[in-house]
Amino acid sequence: MKTFARRALPALAPTLVLATATLLATSAMAHDGFKCDEPKKEWKLRDDLQDKLKAEGWDVRKVKIDNGCYEVYGFDGKGQRREAYFNPKTFELVGDVSQK
Repeated sequence: MKTFARRALPALAPTLVLATATLLATSAMAHDGFKCDEPKKEWKLRDDLQDKLKAEGWDVRKVKIDNGCYEVYGFDGKGQRREAYFNPKTFELVGDVSQK
């Protein structure tokens, strides 16, 4: 088994590098480069963002953290499906995938 591993692993190295690069590129495309760099201790609560958006007429389905931002899935006040990114410190809209 050790002999197989010594021969197989070097042969698989280019494939593993390509797979890792593809995964990283796909991850970057998933959030379209939106990034928030606020210190975690300065973040407002996720529930506060959800309350703010609901007051603006949103139907918030999910709020998660992606690349340092709050990523919100739901429907805005006009009933349009939204996937939007918000700064966790200021709740400023930093990106909106649904608007492309």
